[in-house]
Amino acid sequence: MASAPPVDNSLLENPPVSEDGSEAAGISKKQAKKEAMKAEKLRKKQEAAAAVNASAQIESLELDPHAGDYGDIPAEELQSKAVSGREWTAIGSLNPELADRTVLLRGNAQTIRPVSKKMAFLVVRQSMSTVQCVLTVGKDYGSPQMVKFATSLSRESIVDIEGSVSIPKDPIKGATQQVEIQVRKLYCVNRAVSNLPINIEDAARSEREFEKAEATGEQLVRVGQDTRLNYRVLDLRTPANQATFRIQCYVEDIFRCFLRSENFVGIHTPKLVAGSSEGGAAVFKLDYKGQPACLAQSPQLYKQMAICGGFDRVFEVGSVFRAEDSYTHRHLCEFVGLDAEMEIKEHYEEVMDIVDRLFVAMFDYLNENCKKELEAIDRQYPFESLKYLRKTLRLTFKEGVEMLKAAGLEVDPLGDLNTEAERKLGRLVFDKYGTEFYILHRYPLAVRPFYTMPCPDDPAYSNSFDVFIRGEEIISGAQRVHLPELLTSRAEACGIDVKTISSYIDSFRYGAPPHGGFGVGLERVVMLFCALNNIRKTSLFPRDPQRLVP
Repeated sequence: MASAPPVDNSLLENPPVSEDGSEAAGISKKQAKKEAMKAEKLRKKQEAAAAVNASAQIESLELDPHAGDYGDIPAEELQSKAVSGREWTAIGSLNPELADRTVLLRGNAQTIRPVSKKMAFLVVRQSMSTVQCVLTVGKDYGSPQMVKFATSLSRESIVDIEGSVSIPKDPIKGATQQVEIQVRKLYCVNRAVSNLPINIEDAARSEREFEKAEATGEQLVRVGQDTRLNYRVLDLRTPANQATFRIQCYVEDIFRCFLRSENFVGIHTPKLVAGSSEGGAAVFKLDYKGQPACLAQSPQLYKQMAICGGFDRVFEVGSVFRAEDSYTHRHLCEFVGLDAEMEIKEHYEEVMDIVDRLFVAMFDYLNENCKKELEAIDRQYPFESLKYLRKTLRLTFKEGVEMLKAAGLEVDPLGDLNTEAERKLGRLVFDKYGTEFYILHRYPLAVRPFYTMPCPDDPAYSNSFDVFIRGEEIISGAQRVHLPELLTSRAEACGIDVKTISSYIDSFRYGAPPHGGFGVGLERVVMLFCALNNIRKTSLFPRDPQRLVP
């Protein structure tokens, strides 16, 4: 039984006094006696309340023999206190074959719906999967108190549920798994705050739902992009986001596995560099122990140096930093780069051949093995599957310019394509060739980095290429300059201080094979494959010119 804090009864008879015997600091005997009486009254009230509470607990135990089957798990029990040996079942693996089996689940309390004092429904979510749990009062299980406990849980709280699997008569519309769990035990592992800054239900609404609501005049809450990113931990719990970042994981894994099968070696290059790797001013500058430095714009120079170091083929997956003030739907200040570099035996088409086979294999794998994830994304953000050819289409830059001119769009034949021109060309290519994935090569030399090899037949163009998905560029690649004298003159012509890249240029003085490679942004590949409208949807915690947290 809880007890009230002790009261010093001496205050009733001996009020505090000062050193000279007078009453202390303005507190009279009458006031001290009054305060002591208040304290005594409070003590008795607390003791009475504690007695009632203890009595209620005893009565509850007597009236509810299942009181031990539910409640909040004490913190000390969650501090790796012991190993129970219990087996947990993933919600996504629940199916009719497990009927009548007892299972133990953990997940988020997504929705809680009381039916009566003796019945409630609880939908529990784990990653992309949900299951409907039923709490009822029976002779050998459950109690009204247990139902009341369940309905008192806040949404998104973490719960442990033990129960038996049953097959409902009618299809379940509010959960992914077509079985129910008849709850026998329910424990709260960790309670979420009662008022969430965003509701998962709102954040997961599909565009189709909004269109339907607008047609009927219904008002639905639309969670804006900034609000989503401000509370990203909650936003990530939606099925579409869970699916998106699983797709992203598969893309990275396919990239690694395919290149490993082609005898590429994975490497890790520095992200702190003394000079810019691409030229220009779009770098994050910093002080490196008294020396000027910057964050790497790409692993370009170092993966080339690895080729010079005797590795015939290399690849890297790592962070890339761009300090551009780009406020577009497809630019980030930090993204994950998928880079590759390889020795060229005769022609830079060898690099394009790798790109061709890599991405066709990637698209095939995603379409064949990620149906669940793609369907989850499509439910919230409807999209058409990517159209691509078994042998990727290749067009020269000149051919692309001619197609644009024939369609009435004038572009500089020696300049770069802007966003409008890229999208227009994408539509023209799809209409003519039936593909949304293609390669455009032999770009004008003036719009390519200093390390790009000029074309042998026309120095105004280069042995370079870009790759497009749905009318947007995802890859830049080229044959590199491996001749130190030409590399030096190209760097100087592009306004780069040769001293800052002297070790890079010197690498080619010791014997360097012809080579080329490419780089692609992981987030952009996923965004365009799934036809999402903003790259921030495919960046776990985006970094753009205006966002550094969370």
